[in-house]
Amino acid sequence: FRTMGPWPIPTLNTAILLSSGVTLTIAHHALIANHRAKAIAWMWITVALGLSFLCCQAYEYHEAYTEMNLKLSSGIYGSTFFMLTGFHGFHVFVGMLMLLFITLRIQKGHFTPQRHFGFEGAAWYWHFVDVVWLGLYVVVYWL
Repeated sequence: FRTMGPWPIPTLNTAILLSSGVTLTIAHHALIANHRAKAIAWMWITVALGLSFLCCQAYEYHEAYTEMNLKLSSGIYGSTFFMLTGFHGFHVFVGMLMLLFITLRIQKGHFTPQRHFGFEGAAWYWHFVDVVWLGLYVVVYWL
């Protein structure tokens, strides 16, 4: 087997995830400014970016398994790689679902500029997942 390098999929995934943090922040500012339509649009973009990250990760796993012969049984590197990236991917999936439900709630008018703690809680979680990915990106793909 070969080790995973940072190019192209992991770097693309990093750009996708960091972009989703930006779109989420724009949506938050739109919600605070009482621009619901704008907040909803940016939230849908954020959800789509989260889903894109997961699709790219699935493609990366397929490539790792079929082209690079990297498997869970490939020793400590394979098991560590799949454990770290898979655990993070699970958290991206959970966060993406949270953001999806928050988006649906914004559409139903459940949040106001003054009362939107559920939105903020999901946003904090998403930004934390972003920061964790940056650490994983360096440790897993560059070191």
